[in-house]
Amino acid sequence: MATHLQVGDQAPDFAAPGADGQTIRLKDFRGKKLVMYFYPMDDTPGCTKQACSLRDANALIAARGAAILGVSAQGEDSHRKFVEKFNLNFPLLTDTDLAIAKAYGVAGSGLSGLVRGLAKMSERVTFIIDEDSHILHVISDPDCPDHGEEVLALL
Repeated sequence: MATHLQVGDQAPDFAAPGADGQTIRLKDFRGKKLVMYFYPMDDTPGCTKQACSLRDANALIAARGAAILGVSAQGEDSHRKFVEKFNLNFPLLTDTDLAIAKAYGVAGSGLSGLVRGLAKMSERVTFIIDEDSHILHVISDPDCPDHGEEVLALL
């Protein structure tokens, strides 16, 4: 059974479009910490609470030298609407084929992975990546409404 990346692992490189169509790469964040969170779907109750919690904590997260990047399988149009509706202040990465989710081990495996793939949803997992692209912390079961505080406690 596949599992997600663990503390100390090298974060896999990626290049994919954000909500604005611009390509976002792991190397864009080199030299700073990255809070990279995978979430199942735009504009659903849990995902909205999680995104808004990170939005509200973003200034404090940035003050601690970290950037935030959300990743899900919805396309640019869905991400753009989600960003605009909730005034999100960080990029959302488009992973329509779940290639990034698979590289980070959050696409699921076995029957769960098949169902997630068909539904185009990743697991809800947050990785805090250090300045040299290694996994510093993993939050496997984020507390959606208080996720910003959870992240801040680890930075």
